[in-house]
Amino acid sequence: MSEKVLVEISARHVHLSKEHLEVLFGAGHELTHKKDLSQPGQYACEERVTVRGERGELKNVSILGPTRSATQVELSLTDARTVGIKALVRESGDIAGTNGCTLVGPCGEVVISEGVIAAKRHVHLDPATAALHGVEDKQIVSLKVETADRSLTFDDVVIRVSEKFAPAAHLDTDEANAAAIPGSCMGEIIK
Repeated sequence: MSEKVLVEISARHVHLSKEHLEVLFGAGHELTHKKDLSQPGQYACEERVTVRGERGELKNVSILGPTRSATQVELSLTDARTVGIKALVRESGDIAGTNGCTLVGPCGEVVISEGVIAAKRHVHLDPATAALHGVEDKQIVSLKVETADRSLTFDDVVIRVSEKFAPAAHLDTDEANAAAIPGSCMGEIIK
């Protein structure tokens, strides 16, 4: 059995802790809401940072709000290699034992000892939609994406279920480019 879901591209971005936000942008600074994202309560911010690795840097990297308990940098594997950071493939929030980098803002720099990941491809579902699709939290599925020129089936896609989620699959830019996804498309969950 298979089910359709919106597939979105998750480009490089940073989630900041409150402490690091204040070092980078000044004491008392609050994130400036730019636009809502597909996941409820999540938003892109006006603020940007530079991500620095051993061999280079990525300027103007988006920050996503709200702040989190720990700073996390999500890069594609190509981005990470380009700047000299070994990014491990992990689910968002699973940063223990990952590599770090330097973040540069207008008011300061932060060196994080861990937190750089290549996000494991995943599908966000609320409990009712997960039940409708017959899948459970942490279940591994495949995701078939049909595009005009480069249809592709991705294996090792994790289902993430929470009442806080809206249905959407997230692929990073390397994965989206491999399938020639034009911004977003529909995909098919294959169990």
